[in-house]
Amino acid sequence: MHQTVLLREAVEALVTAADGVYVDGTFGRGGHSRAVLERLAPAGRLLAVDKDPAAAAVAAEFGAADPRFSFFHGSFAALPAELRGLGIAGLDGILLDLGVSSPQLDDSERGFSFQHDGPLDMRMDTSSGETAAQWLARAPEQEIAGVLKEYGEERFARRIAGAIVTARAESPIVGTGRLAKIVSEANPRWEKHKNPATRSFQGIRIHINRELEDLAALLAQALGLLKVGGRLVVISFHSLEDRLVKRYMRDMARGDSLPAGVPVRDSALNRHMRLVGKAVRASDQEVALNPRARSAIMRIAEKIS
Repeated sequence: MHQTVLLREAVEALVTAADGVYVDGTFGRGGHSRAVLERLAPAGRLLAVDKDPAAAAVAAEFGAADPRFSFFHGSFAALPAELRGLGIAGLDGILLDLGVSSPQLDDSERGFSFQHDGPLDMRMDTSSGETAAQWLARAPEQEIAGVLKEYGEERFARRIAGAIVTARAESPIVGTGRLAKIVSEANPRWEKHKNPATRSFQGIRIHINRELEDLAALLAQALGLLKVGGRLVVISFHSLEDRLVKRYMRDMARGDSLPAGVPVRDSALNRHMRLVGKAVRASDQEVALNPRARSAIMRIAEKIS
C-alpha cells in the first residue's frame, strides 16, 4: 500500500488560497492531490502531472468525480506549454514529490528494484523511451561509469561499469536480478545496512528518466509560472535532487550577487522569493509507519516579485 510522504505538511504549505490554481507535478497515486482537493473551494483548480501511464489511469477516476481536477500525462518539465494550452496565466502553488513511488518500486515488472527479479525497464513512462536494458546493451563503458558516478554517487563506478560490459558480452543483461548480482560482485566494499546495488540502480534510473534534467528545467521556469504569493513546495529523497532545489531557492531568496562591501539597499537586490520556514523532515512517527520517509526533505519558497 502506498503511503504519501509528508502529506499534511506539504498540503498545508502549498494551499494558501482555497480558490487558487495549483499543480501537483508528481501525481503518483493521488495522495497529495486528494488532500489538495479537500482544501479547495468550488472555484479552485488542480492540474496534476505524471509520466506514469498507471498514474494516468488513477487520475482519470479523479477527473470523472471532480470537475476542478485535470491531468496531463508527461513530464512536469513540459508544464509551461500545458498551462498555456489550458489558458492558465499564473499558479498559486506547485508541488513536487520527487523520485520513484512505492507502487513503482513494489512492482517487479517495472524494473526499479533489485529486491525481486523482473524485466530491466526502469522507465517511469513505459509508453516511450529507452529501457535500462536497452541502454546498458549499447552504452560505452565510460558512459556507464559516468552515470553511476554522477547520478548514483558510486565510488566504484569504473569497476562496476567494466563488470557490466564484460557480462553483456557473454549475454544481454535483461533482468534486475542479474544486474544486481553483477554490480554486487564488482563492488569491493559493501555498506552496512545497504544493498551494494543501491547506488547503481539509483544512477541508472535517474539517467533513464532524465530526472535531474527535468527538475532543473522546471526550476528554471518556476518563477514565471507562479503568481506573486505563489509557493513552490518540493520533497526530495536524495542529495542530488535536494542540492538543486536548495541552491535554486537560496539564489532566488538572496537576489543579485554583488561584490562584498558594495553599498546597496535591500530593496535593490532584486530578490524574487522568500524561504518559508526551515527544511522539513518526516517525524519519527511517520518514519516508523513508513521507513521510506526517512530520507525525505521538504523545502518551501514563496514568490515575492
